[in-house]
Amino acid sequence: MKNLTHHHRRQWLKQAQGLGLLAFGFLANPLVAFAKNEDAEEAIKKIVGGAAIREGKVTLTIPPLVENGNLVVLKVSVDSPMTANDYVKTIHVIAEGNPLPNIFTVYLTPRSGTANITTRVRLADSQKVWAIAQMSNGSFWQGSAETLVTLSACTEMV
Repeated sequence: MKNLTHHHRRQWLKQAQGLGLLAFGFLANPLVAFAKNEDAEEAIKKIVGGAAIREGKVTLTIPPLVENGNLVVLKVSVDSPMTANDYVKTIHVIAEGNPLPNIFTVYLTPRSGTANITTRVRLADSQKVWAIAQMSNGSFWQGSAETLVTLSACTEMV
């Protein structure tokens, strides 16, 4: 019986070692840490459900070349009168190369006055960034921009 228990323990240790190597492989591969285009598309689907997304009304401004991804200036403006009957409800910013593709969401009301947002974001890599605006009538509009990041952010230093 002692020999059988020893055999099961050894088998279990081999399996645990294999899982450890697999986990290390994911940690050692930096590409696994970044979202992919499919992750960004999935984040967008969660936002809009099955609704159609139209091009236009949304302008996303981001520098085409960024030396350092730690503080990238990002501006989003949506063409809207911001009245009680016609306003922007939310603006979502999605980046396909960040560990979490949904960078931020801004909630607006007619009292916001304008649908203009300026902020700084961290970008992990050269990538495409989308701004998706949901209007008060339920429609979705988008704008996008691509940027080349020479020194990435959003990575862990080992």
